[in-house]
Amino acid sequence: MARAAVPASVARTPKSTKSTLKGIAVIDVNEVLALHESTVALWHQRPIENTYTGWLNLVCQQHIFNFELWHQEDIARSPSVSDAQIATVKRAIDRFNQARNDHIEKMDDWITEQLESRQVSPGPEARQNTETPGSAIDRLSIMSLRLFHYEEQLQRDDVNAEHTQRMHVRIALCRAQKSDLSQSLRELLDDLLAGRKRHKTYRQMKMYNDPSLNPYLYAPDKMRPALAAQS
Repeated sequence: MARAAVPASVARTPKSTKSTLKGIAVIDVNEVLALHESTVALWHQRPIENTYTGWLNLVCQQHIFNFELWHQEDIARSPSVSDAQIATVKRAIDRFNQARNDHIEKMDDWITEQLESRQVSPGPEARQNTETPGSAIDRLSIMSLRLFHYEEQLQRDDVNAEHTQRMHVRIALCRAQKSDLSQSLRELLDDLLAGRKRHKTYRQMKMYNDPSLNPYLYAPDKMRPALAAQS
């Protein structure tokens, strides 16, 4: 199946640009969206690389982990993959997912640094948002992957009209969700810069990857009876 062509505007090496407010870098949501969309297309035709700098370097690196994770998840669901291959893929999924979450935190930490640099303090009536900007950017990254692969389905010549129509419906829904989430992110960033909302990084604190917390890592001998009972 042919991959979607990379637009001429995408095929060039991407360069980082920053919006600024009183000398402090501010996130441009349109830049984030353009990065997600262009690199998804590019990485399906060329090796994965991160050519961005500064804030967009963080965004791109987090996006890379989602890109890798997406395709490992596809492999894991193939009935033709052997058990040994599944084990390798599952470990890769675990690794990429941890890195993905780590970089959500890094993006939110960067925002904290920017707010502190501007000496932005939330007002007494400021509220806490249910989602951080880093988490919203992560969702937009995944949305760009979903849209690319749904649109790729429209190029198939081995499907019927019903399949194609279903893809058109899903693409429309994804685009609407992307638009809503993008606007919500813009409003959240505006509120954070104005001190109308509070910002903090929420640590993932994954226990299963911590060798001091996962009993299958720090006490594997004790867990063998449990493994045997499950088999």
